[in-house]
Amino acid sequence: MSRHGTRARFGSDRTSLYDDITNQIIAQLEAGTFPWVQPWGTAAAKAPVALPKNASTGRRYSGINILVLWGAVIEHGFPSQGWLTFRQALGLGGHVREGERGTTVFYADRFVPEGERQRAHETGEEAQAIPFLKRFTVFNVAQCENLPDDITAVVPPAPVNLIDPRVDTIIKNCGIDFRIGGDRAFYMPREDYVQVPPPQAFFEPVNFHRTALHELVHGSGHASRLNRDLSGSFGSSAYSREELCAELGAAYSCAALGIAPTVRHADYIGSWLKVLREDNRAIFRAASQASKAADYLLAFLPAENAEPAHIDVDQDREAA
Repeated sequence: MSRHGTRARFGSDRTSLYDDITNQIIAQLEAGTFPWVQPWGTAAAKAPVALPKNASTGRRYSGINILVLWGAVIEHGFPSQGWLTFRQALGLGGHVREGERGTTVFYADRFVPEGERQRAHETGEEAQAIPFLKRFTVFNVAQCENLPDDITAVVPPAPVNLIDPRVDTIIKNCGIDFRIGGDRAFYMPREDYVQVPPPQAFFEPVNFHRTALHELVHGSGHASRLNRDLSGSFGSSAYSREELCAELGAAYSCAALGIAPTVRHADYIGSWLKVLREDNRAIFRAASQASKAADYLLAFLPAENAEPAHIDVDQDREAA
């Protein structure tokens, strides 16, 4: 196959993925459902509040794969956030039950074909990398049999409505100027500080930390940290994209800490829909940036609380 033919095939595959996932998210938002805020603790959601992870390696999934796997947990009522490939289940001494259907997760990267390397060598030009999309089928541990007990053990739910000392640790250690006061929460990019009302101003104490994490995700985007585009004015596309990133980043951070995520800015749903309809990669970029922001903040916890990230469908070089 020619270089252009290979590009076309991979491009078509990726476009289909972007369209499929984006359309799913759009449909959920149009129905008033936020895919990053699942109904944890209800009859439809038996799994604990957590980020999905590979039950064999212990590594967390990231980016858009979090939303994909959370959706599968809710849809099927799985009691676990643990996932395995078919071979991993066998490697652990178990197996996937006959008739079970898996869930597809994704990994995007680039490679340089040998023919392109040779062409570049002969012409002196830079070799052109071709994007590829690798799909994996994973199964929830509840879809498997004969797995070790420690793989299938159900994690007890975390206490609700309590102030979590780990969030206080992040606030103190992350280096972002965090101010308590006033009657509204915000991040000021130019002055680089976060302000959040005092805990007693919130109906539930846990909402102080949910709000704090949302604003700290904004703060993670400062040029001295993850260097996201924070220049958008209210109502602009850039502003909506950053708010979507902060919503997802706060949800990912909360879930990693066992705190049920919530929606901070439901009134932005119209602007998020506009962004997603105009750009079928927007949710992928937001999810990828959100994972990086969550990892940035969670890295300020003691080492025993840290978990490595897993595959992410859209890395920075792919999201441009």
